[in-house]
Formats: sequence, C-alpha cells, structure tokens
Amino acid sequence: MTTDPLPPAAGAECLTAALHKSGVLGAVCACNVTLVSSLKKLRSHTFRLRLQYEGPAAGAPVALILKMGHLDGTGRSSYANRREIAFYRDVVPASPAGGVPRCLLEDLTDSHFIATEWPLPPTLEQYESIVQALAHFHGAWWDDPRLGVSVGGYVDSSDQIQQTLVDQFARFTDRYGEILSPERRDLYEKLFDRAPRLLARHQTHRNLTLIHGDAHPWNFFLPRVGIGAGVRLIDWEGWSIDTATDDLAYMMAMLWYTDRRHRMERPLLDLYHATLSTHGVGGYDRQALDDDYRLSTLWLITRPIGQAANNIPARVWWNNLERIMLAVDDLGCRELLD
Repeated sequence: MTTDPLPPAAGAECLTAALHKSGVLGAVCACNVTLVSSLKKLRSHTFRLRLQYEGPAAGAPVALILKMGHLDGTGRSSYANRREIAFYRDVVPASPAGGVPRCLLEDLTDSHFIATEWPLPPTLEQYESIVQALAHFHGAWWDDPRLGVSVGGYVDSSDQIQQTLVDQFARFTDRYGEILSPERRDLYEKLFDRAPRLLARHQTHRNLTLIHGDAHPWNFFLPRVGIGAGVRLIDWEGWSIDTATDDLAYMMAMLWYTDRRHRMERPLLDLYHATLSTHGVGGYDRQALDDDYRLSTLWLITRPIGQAANNIPARVWWNNLERIMLAVDDLGCRELLD
C-alpha cells in the first residue's frame, strides 16, 4: 500500500456523507479509510481507497475510487469535474443497468480490467465487446425525448463553434505553423468556411444520442472471466448530445493506423449497426451510419488542434493528427466540403 497522504475529500466523514446521499450505505458510518494506490494524469488524480465501518455494514462498498483534480497550494482541487458529476446524477439513474459504473465512486478493479497498456490496441474480440457496449448505451438514449430538455443541452450556435475553431487554429499555427502543409491549411480553412452547412446535421435533432466524447479503449473496463459482468465505460467528463459516430470515429479513425482500420473498421461498424438495431433503433440504415461516420471523421481533424491548445502533450496530439489525416483521405472525407 502507498503511504501518500489522503486528500480531505477522502476522509471518513466526507465519504460517509457521499455514500449516504447516494443511497448505497445504511445507517452505519465509515470509520477508517486507507489509500491503496493513486494514479496521476494530466488533469486528474485518482485514488483507490479501502474502507472500514463502525459495526455491521452488509452490502456496503469495501473499496472506492475517488477522482479529483490536482490540489493547489490551498488544498483546493484544480477543477470541479462538474460534467462527470452531472452525468452520474442525471444520466445514470435514467439509464438501463450496466454499461457504466453505478456511481462515480464505484471500484471495478477486482471485477474488471483495461485490455492493454496505452497505446497498444486491444484484440478484435475485445473491440467487439467494446463496440457492442457502446451500441447498447447509445441505443438506450437514441432520440430520447429527454435529450436537450432534462438531460444535456443542444449546441445550436454554429457561429460560436466556428469562431472557437478559428481561434484555436490561429493559436496552433502561430506555434506550430511549420507542421501543416499548404494543402492541410486549405483543408482546415474549407472546414471552417463550410461549418454552418455541416453543422446542420446536428441541428436536425434527429438520430442523436448521448455520447461519451473520449471513447478510447483505455476508458473501457472489460469483465474478468467468471467475476465481472459486462463492459463498463468510465471517465464521463466529455459527454454530450451528438451523433453516435463521434465516439466510433474517435475510437477507430483517430486512434488506428491504416492497416488496422482496413482490416477491422468495417466489420466493427457492421457489428455496431446490427447491435443498435437489436436495441430498437429504427430509421437509421447502414448507409446513414457510414455518412455520419465520414462526417465525424472530418470534424476530428479539429481534435488535435484543441488538444494542443489545452496543453495535451505533443506525443498525443501529433500522432492523432497524422492518423486522422490518413483516415480523412482513405474515407474520401474531403468530398463533404464540395
């Protein structure tokens, strides 16, 4: 066990209050919290905690995950993680069981595992499980009447989106201008110019769902044989209402090199669509999925620009940029700008 100090939010009193509020703890209270391990990422710090209780606590969690921003000099978290908190407060209780952790604090370490160490991709069989889990979640929220009303909000201001992208691109080229060829600069400029027309797909408010927004395979927990049940998708900081293919294109077009995409992309899209259909999604044929996938892939050329603007390391955004450009060419996405 690690000897790193516990943050105040991991204290027994704070965790007892959170567990009582979520309804997973009866009248007992936590009396002792031990830090098992911790993991620091660029924006967050995740702690695995082990709990002991005062008296019998049948069914109470013996381990929890606490995720928070890095603490500043005053002991305050660097970010409040409001989006993920809202997801577990508003979305999870209204979603079918499975697919996501029951609560933000649920510890899945003993029952589930992450398929591979970044950046190595999982196997085809593991990707099939991941894609089916995504289809299950997307299908549950597909064109749900609560979208944009009581759950999430539609982003309809194409002018605001367009200006944000233009500003980020200007900062990127000021700093990394040599990286982009004239042809690629022209591609970005055409995309920004056509943004209002391309965003009309989203503004129909049809065939939309809740998406994860960061659906890389290392955010999926796969079940351990004979122990875990079902794939679980974690880290819901970037969820929104959008086309489902945003998650799929990020997972495959953005993160795979050409050989893997050529071998696995279409079979997995076929499986996704078939699974979506079994969950009752109609009026969205296989061609519509392909059309949305190409559009999502095109929009993803802006993701590395945003990552660079938010100080994501170059080892991440640079590879993302090169891979997504390969996918744009393979899928004929430039035709969407004509």
